[in-house]
Amino acid sequence: MAERSGAPTRGANQGGNGSSARRPARDRYRVLKTLRPDDRGAIALARRYGSALVCVRHRADARGKVRHVTVELLVDSVPIQPRSRPMVHLRIRPQDRALAAMIQAAGGSWHDPTRTWLLPRRVATILNLRDRIVTP
Repeated sequence: MAERSGAPTRGANQGGNGSSARRPARDRYRVLKTLRPDDRGAIALARRYGSALVCVRHRADARGKVRHVTVELLVDSVPIQPRSRPMVHLRIRPQDRALAAMIQAAGGSWHDPTRTWLLPRRVATILNLRDRIVTP
């Protein structure tokens, strides 16, 4: 059976039964070089794909017999929305200055109206301060 250009073929040792033991494509093809869109050798592809082109990669198959040219395209861009971190109020005694310094170093802040420290819940858990969490 003749090999089709551009389509990877299955060798005898690659497991043609569709099992999950098949290696991912990135393991089967070794990257020879990566080109930016304005590099020689990528200009024609840059004209074809425009500003969506991120890079062009030349890859070789596992035996080094076939070279493949792949492109990486930017298909979507959306601003990253930072996740809100749930804050908790911590009550500590005024004489626990070392603990107050530790909370402040961990990003905590003093909340004067409730006379408590504000700290993200995750940080309070990591610092083993869950027993000091209060509701204002």
